[in-house]
Amino acid sequence: MRGFGATELLECYARGVFPMAEGRDDPRIYLLDPDERGILPLDDFHIPRRLQRTVRQDGFEVDINRDFQAVLNGCCQSAPGREETWINDGIFGLYVELHRHGHAHSVECRRDGELVGGLYGVSLGGAFFGESMFSLQRDASKVALVHLLARLISGGYALLDTQFTTGHLETFGARSIPRADYKARLAPALELKADFFGLPAPIRGAQALQAIQGLQSSTQTS
Repeated sequence: MRGFGATELLECYARGVFPMAEGRDDPRIYLLDPDERGILPLDDFHIPRRLQRTVRQDGFEVDINRDFQAVLNGCCQSAPGREETWINDGIFGLYVELHRHGHAHSVECRRDGELVGGLYGVSLGGAFFGESMFSLQRDASKVALVHLLARLISGGYALLDTQFTTGHLETFGARSIPRADYKARLAPALELKADFFGLPAPIRGAQALQAIQGLQSSTQTS
């Protein structure tokens, strides 16, 4: 896609569309605006108790933006249920460019110094567009998602876009909403000045859960 760079990609996100490719070896990039859009509501989600225990145990070292390209590479690899990736070379380069401009971030899980899971996405205003995640060890991507939720809540974000829903995400409360409803949520979120770095890095699992529980408690009492 000649002449299509980080600026143009951010404009697409602001319009509610996102890029995809048919496969790793397909050079074409498509812009999608699906009828139904996946979101994980930041004021109405659920973390299973077993996962909360795993997060508190700090079995993974969780950090952000330590090796963004390694997370991209992890998301490009085939896995059970995901034999083909939608991240081709053009899309890979676009996200690296967005990361250099401070708009794309990764949450990374390591064990014994080795990257074993994580996720990445795009930040724009008070919206975070989750792109992809991977896991080489049990719960690694789920722990990364919990840490992402804590960071978005603490940073004042209003929208977590998951593009589509999966069984994995639905355990947290992700759901699909019509395109019009999504764009009605997107517009005010883009006007916010959220801060992805509102929490220090790294933080412990208990700190992440405290940030999340603080919001949920205030929502229940408001």
